[in-house]
Amino acid sequence: MISIVDDDVCAREATEAIIRSLGYALATYESAEDFLGSENINDTSCLITDVHMPGLSGVELYQRLRADGFAVPTIVVTGQPDETTRTQVLAAGAVAFLSKPFGKQALLDCLKAASLHQ
Repeated sequence: MISIVDDDVCAREATEAIIRSLGYALATYESAEDFLGSENINDTSCLITDVHMPGLSGVELYQRLRADGFAVPTIVVTGQPDETTRTQVLAAGAVAFLSKPFGKQALLDCLKAASLHQ
């Protein structure tokens, strides 16, 4: 299952539509806290998370999961890309860092890379 965590409803729904069109099972969450409180953490084979969200950011979510020993392949997305954040998340082990808006092929390439990290 692919879990999408993004507070921006339009971005979340657009990502969801791409994932569904590719035939993947998925779950969506408005916040990192919603994801952490869900029953789907252990079923998540790939996490797609936005950087900038109220509460825990996507970077903080990723770091927390790693600290808790949950090494799910993660794709970090953002509408406000910066090189510092990109370098930070990739150095920490994230599979990819995508700038919004992104296309179907870019996301598919990231999902293929994520499947290699499982």
